[in-house]
Amino acid sequence: MTHTRTDARIHAKASQPSFLRTWLIWTAGFLAFPLAGIAGTGVAGRLDSPSAALLGGGVTGLVIGAGQALAGGRRLDPRRWIPATAIGMGLGLGLGAAAVDYQTSLADLALMGVLTGLVLGPAQAAALPRHTRRRWAWAAALPVLWSLGWTVTTLAQIQVDEQFMIFGAAGALTFSAVSGLLLHHLLPHRGGLHPDQAHAPVGTRA
Repeated sequence: MTHTRTDARIHAKASQPSFLRTWLIWTAGFLAFPLAGIAGTGVAGRLDSPSAALLGGGVTGLVIGAGQALAGGRRLDPRRWIPATAIGMGLGLGLGAAAVDYQTSLADLALMGVLTGLVLGPAQAAALPRHTRRRWAWAAALPVLWSLGWTVTTLAQIQVDEQFMIFGAAGALTFSAVSGLLLHHLLPHRGGLHPDQAHAPVGTRA
C-alpha cells in the first residue's frame, strides 16, 4: 500500500504541467476579453444606462467566464465559474458604471473597475473548487486587478470614451498575467483531475 501511494504521488507529480506552461495558457486567455466586449456591446450597445450595464455586463461575463474556464486547465468547474462570472460581471458593472454616471475619465474607469471587482470577486471566489486555499484572496484582489485593467487600457490611449463593457487587450493581458500568478498560488495545477479532487489526499482518489 505504501509503495502504491508513493508511486501514485511520483506519477502525479511527473504528469503535472509546469507552472510556466499553465501560467502562459491562463495569460493567453486574455483573448477572450476583446471577444467578450464585442459580444456585450453587440447585445446591449454602449455602456450608458443601467439596462445596458446589466445585460451587456452579463453577456461579457459569460464569454469571459467561458474563456477563463477553458484557460484554467480543468482547475475551474465551468458549471459554477461561468454563471458566477456572468452574474457577478452584470451586477458589478451595473453598480460601477452607475456610480461614475457612465463617465470615462481615468479616475472614473478606475473606480468603476474597483466597484465591479467588489461584486465579481466574491462571486468568482465562491465558484472556486471546495479545496481552494485562502479563496478570500481572490475576492480581495479582483477590485484592484479590474481597476488595473481599466487603468492600463486608458493609459494605452484606447478610445474608452466609446463606453466599452470591458477594458481592452492591453488591460486584459495585464489582468490575466497578474491574476494567473494568484490563481497558481491559490489553486496549483493537479493534472487532469476534476477541480474538486485536486487537493484530496492521494489515497482517497477514485
